[in-house]
Amino acid sequence: MVFGNDQPVLVSLIIPVYNEEATLAEVVARVYAVNLGNFAREVVVCDDGSSDGTSRIITELRARYPELKTYVAPINFGKGAAVRVGMSLASGDIIMVQDADLELDPADIPQVLAPFADPAVKVVYGSRYLRSSRKGARANRWANRFLTWLTNVLYGGKLTDMETAYKAFRREVLEGIRLRSVRFDFEPEVTAKILRACYRIVEVPVSYQPRTAAQGKKMAWGDGFDAIYTLFRWRFLGR
Repeated sequence: MVFGNDQPVLVSLIIPVYNEEATLAEVVARVYAVNLGNFAREVVVCDDGSSDGTSRIITELRARYPELKTYVAPINFGKGAAVRVGMSLASGDIIMVQDADLELDPADIPQVLAPFADPAVKVVYGSRYLRSSRKGARANRWANRFLTWLTNVLYGGKLTDMETAYKAFRREVLEGIRLRSVRFDFEPEVTAKILRACYRIVEVPVSYQPRTAAQGKKMAWGDGFDAIYTLFRWRFLGR
C-alpha cells in the first residue's frame, strides 16, 4: 500500500510486554519475518517493568534488530500504560498492537491490515470469534461475549470481539481521542471512545491459541469488572 506520492504506508507494531521472556524473542522474530507486502514496518517494544529476564531479551533483540524501538518502564504500571507509551513513540501512519504472548499469530497481521486498502477504513479489529471458536476456558469465552454484547448495547456497535488484542488504527483516529487507561481497561476504553466518535470498526477473523493462568495468562476476573466499569463510565460519565 502506498500514498499518492508513492511512499509506502508505515505500520507501527507496538508490542507491550510484561514478564514474557519465554516468548518475546519469537514474537519479535515473527513480526519482522511476516510479509507485509507494500507496507513498511516499525516495531516498538515496551517493557512494563518486567521482573524476569525480559530486559536481557530486549538487549539481545536490539543487537539483532538495530532499528527496533524500545522502552523499559522502571516499575509495572499495566498494559494500557505500555501501549500508550508505544503509541507516543510510534511514527507510523497505521498503529497496531501485537501482544507478546503468542496467543495471536503475527502471520495474521497482513489480514488485519488488508482492509486499510480502502481509505474509508479507519479502524480494524482481528476477531477471535468471527468464525465459531470454542478455544479457551468456557468462563473466559462467556466473559468476552458478555463484554462484547455490553459494548454493542451501550455504543451501538456490531462487534464480535471487543477484547481482542489485535487492534489497528489510522494515526488520526488515535490523535482524536484521549486515552487514560493503564491496565487491561485499555481495550474497552479505546473501543468506547472510537465508537463514541462514530468510527466504524471493521473486523476480520484471526487465529487464536489461548494460554492458561499456569502458562502465564495475566487477565483475571477483576479485570472483567474493570472493563464493565470502563464501558459505563465512558458512556454516561465521560466527557
